[in-house]
Amino acid sequence: MKATEAKLIDFLKKSPQFIIPIYQRTYSWTEKECKQLWDDIIRTGTNDEISAHFVGSIVYIEKGLYQVTSQSPLLVIDGQQRLTTITLLIAALAKYLDNLEEGTKEPVEGFSPRKLRNYYLLNPEEEGEKRYKLILSQTDKDSLISIVGEKHPPKEPSIRITNNYTLFEKLISDSQSEIEAICKGVAKLLVVDIALDRDQDNPQLIFESMNSTGRELTQADLIRNYILMRLEPELQTKLYENYWRPMEVEFGQEAYGQEFDGFIRHYLTVKTGGDIPKIDQVYEAFKKYSRTPDIEKNGVESLVSDIYSYSRYFCAMALGQEEEKDLKRAFFDLRELKVDVAFPLLLELYHDYVSQILTKDDFLKIVRLIESYVFRRVICDIPTNSMNKTFATFSKNLKKDKYLENVQATFALLKSYRRFPSDEDFKQRMKTCDLYNKTRARKYCLRRLENNDRKEPVPVDEYSIEHVMPQNENLSESWKKDLGPDWKQIQEKWLHTLGNLTLTAYNSEYSDKPFSEKRDNEKGFKMSPLLLNQDLGRREVWNEATIKDRAEILAQMAIRVWEGITLTEDIIAQYQQKSPSLEYSIDNYKHLKPGAVRDMFEAFRKEVLALDPCVSEVYTKLYIAYKAETNFVDVEPMSKSLRLTLNMKYPDVNDPKGVCRDITGIGKWGNGDVEINMISVSQLPYVMGLVRQSFDKQMSNGFE
Repeated sequence: MKATEAKLIDFLKKSPQFIIPIYQRTYSWTEKECKQLWDDIIRTGTNDEISAHFVGSIVYIEKGLYQVTSQSPLLVIDGQQRLTTITLLIAALAKYLDNLEEGTKEPVEGFSPRKLRNYYLLNPEEEGEKRYKLILSQTDKDSLISIVGEKHPPKEPSIRITNNYTLFEKLISDSQSEIEAICKGVAKLLVVDIALDRDQDNPQLIFESMNSTGRELTQADLIRNYILMRLEPELQTKLYENYWRPMEVEFGQEAYGQEFDGFIRHYLTVKTGGDIPKIDQVYEAFKKYSRTPDIEKNGVESLVSDIYSYSRYFCAMALGQEEEKDLKRAFFDLRELKVDVAFPLLLELYHDYVSQILTKDDFLKIVRLIESYVFRRVICDIPTNSMNKTFATFSKNLKKDKYLENVQATFALLKSYRRFPSDEDFKQRMKTCDLYNKTRARKYCLRRLENNDRKEPVPVDEYSIEHVMPQNENLSESWKKDLGPDWKQIQEKWLHTLGNLTLTAYNSEYSDKPFSEKRDNEKGFKMSPLLLNQDLGRREVWNEATIKDRAEILAQMAIRVWEGITLTEDIIAQYQQKSPSLEYSIDNYKHLKPGAVRDMFEAFRKEVLALDPCVSEVYTKLYIAYKAETNFVDVEPMSKSLRLTLNMKYPDVNDPKGVCRDITGIGKWGNGDVEINMISVSQLPYVMGLVRQSFDKQMSNGFE
């Protein structure tokens, strides 16, 4: 590798041609980045005391190690965004100068329209693509060529190329008095010219380490380059055109930028059996996965093909591209709940559906079951921070011979914080919970109730949520009379609950009017086409009793819309994992004979098991483990104490009394880096506070 400082325009002038490899992302600078460069150029060009402005590096590959005196095209590894943007600016400047009067067309020496084009935009003696200094990839190429070569734009022009060129045209037009400063500013731009030797340098490592200005690379950018950059050009082109480019097209430009990192994260979670990478560590996790023996054995094309297949599943479910009508509607409903953590399981289900392991009808029922599970938990106020692991590991022990039954049984056997709420719990909470302030669920809930069994769904987006009993704290005398002497308490208790909510297109007209007017006017509940309002149109009065009655009706309907587990207890029992006969018991520990240590252990285990019904106790040869997701505390009985190991990093523990010991890197029997030596029952309250930290950390280990 050889790096040399150079003026950007000199670098462009000497370079025969820059080619952006197909694996590079498309041009992505927005107006924000372009204006930043523009402001830097104006600031530099108007200040004679500023001799130069550094804009970053241009990294490229050639067969041998030499600079731009070569006449071979240069493959750009880093710097595409800057090269493209300055090319657009120079093209716009040349066009503007064309329209000036003779004698004023060259405000600064070297900046005439002809010189700008022939030095920096074109190779005037060449034909075809060799004529252009910069060749971009994909649709960007045709758009830039149409601008630089002054040709008709392609049928589907690049939005970024077109918009930024138009932006520079406007900025130049609005800065006619500063044309000389613009030219001077461009002339002062500096870059670092970095030439790589393909035989000696590692382009991928250099690409990863670049920290230049502009738009940050996504995890998807890094992954694509990691896969394709190492390949020979022929295979590179094949994999890009057959798999990666179609994948980018199916996502679409906006969704590819916003959703693809998340998709790869879900893909890796499926492929690794439930290991969920952090969103900013997806690239590192992918590299690790791609280097596993099975993946390397099957080859890079097999890997890219598999990613493409799963991306199509993801686009069908997450981006609304499903063609089968019932599945499309189910995916829409699930998306409205914003349950991204369910995608690892959904991707596996979709793969089995495509592979004909799972029938369409059973697939649809399972998707609806997932929807029910999530929504019931929202209504029952069960914390959602465990759902990532629930869905990531759901299929680990799933037997697929009776797919639907297996899934239902697995849901039925989830306990405690993971549980599938029963019909009774769900129904009671539907009637009394503050639905209106569950912002992600309120309109979804009313829409699903309204459209249940409708073959022609009502477009609920056109309606707003209406409180039948108004939100106004100063209710009218008419409302106070209907509600009775306890009107204030009734309003506080039932205002935002299901029984008092509906949908309407006339929210502003209804306002705080009496119930009879809301019901009987020409736009009232009696005339509403919505099923939710038919019951309201028949009510004589609106008070606590009618609110509760309507809530009962809707809650009963909700049990049918969001169905629960339909398996019998006998079938569920068949899936209950039988506890293996324990090889060890409390009697195997010589230090747990009756006495002080045994009493201390019994008091400790009672408190730990009381943390949550999900906590289990496992006796091993050397210690007793207490598990939720996995071990969160291990107990090693000693002659006069209990040696406790918390499964967490030492810096994460909050220990104001300083009773914990850092055992990071020290051999031990238990799991984790925090050790506590408990010598007395009097320590129990404080020790349990430390143990709870380990338990809570495990339970709250969210998807982020």
